Amino acid sequence: MIELIVLDVDGCLTEGTIFYTNDGEAAKAFNVRDGFGIVCWQKIGKKCAVITGKSSKIVEHRARDLGIEYVFQGVQDKLAVLQKLLKELGLELENTAAIGDDTNDYKQLKSVGWSFAPADALPFIRAHVKTVLKNSGGHGAVREMIEMIVDNENLRGEFEKPWL
Repeated sequence: MIELIVLDVDGCLTEGTIFYTNDGEAAKAFNVRDGFGIVCWQKIGKKCAVITGKSSKIVEHRARDLGIEYVFQGVQDKLAVLQKLLKELGLELENTAAIGDDTNDYKQLKSVGWSFAPADALPFIRAHVKTVLKNSGGHGAVREMIEMIVDNENLRGEFEKPWL
């Protein structure tokens, strides 16, 4: 059973585009449905982590808005960080699902129980994950991943109960 989902940011939670203002401030766009899926996932007692290679206050804000407790930024070795987190949580790799889109996600994706890639992930990554999603990064890929896990593990009633 999947207990933890691990999310990459750029190219998964966002479409991978970074906007800069004239003052050098960065901006990213996040999909509202992805966010609501994350909130619903956590409401049924499941865990969520963000493990990303970049560091950004924007990601801190988004994670806080969604109630994501485990946020790791500026990470070189995503698998090492995940293994440390799993030890802390008393979980195993097989209880983990992860989504990634680029080569820095490869080791983590190859190690987890269920690996996902957005439709627009690099071909190399798409070739090495269990599930390639129909949606692209920033356009509902994370929500699609969560919905697949929920349905696969017969959690639909519990997932929707707070809202129906």
